[in-house]
Amino acid sequence: MDEQDYLYLAALVQRAQKGDSDAFAEIYAVTWRKQYNFARHYLKDEYLAQDAVQDAYIQALKNISDVKDPSLFLAWLNQITFHVCFDHCRKRDRNYGEINPTLLELYEDDKPEHNPEDAALNAVEREKLKEAINALPPQEQRVIVMRYMNEMQLDDIAEATGVSRSTVKRQLLSGRDRIRKIIG
Repeated sequence: MDEQDYLYLAALVQRAQKGDSDAFAEIYAVTWRKQYNFARHYLKDEYLAQDAVQDAYIQALKNISDVKDPSLFLAWLNQITFHVCFDHCRKRDRNYGEINPTLLELYEDDKPEHNPEDAALNAVEREKLKEAINALPPQEQRVIVMRYMNEMQLDDIAEATGVSRSTVKRQLLSGRDRIRKIIG
């Protein structure tokens, strides 16, 4: 987006803050594709992405008066979309990794990769990792999740978060260091 587009978007935000529903409709028309593409890439499901984008725009509409600098609206909207997608993943994967005790007998055999004890230890390790990621500052948490859980490329992360590629790299390094210190 060039500077004129940001100025146009900022003017629309100011109108929407004053209650102009047509201005918000125009904001949606100008920004929805990027938000949808990000959500689809993050969630890896087009229908969940549609739900996430809908939730993001509902939150944006409800809270548009919180935008102090209308020229930063797109960055604010990107953060909302990220958090909505993150919450969708958390809800979707809530029971992921839990072990059903009645199925343990089916998995017992001589192969180490099928050992229920190992599976339980892996679940504990995954939970520690989730807790460590949740303890990170928001910007580091965001890039760690995008890079390692959603397998996004650095350039895609930079575009989605509105920062440079080198900033993404610094946040990844800092986030990994913090995770190592938390996990021990």
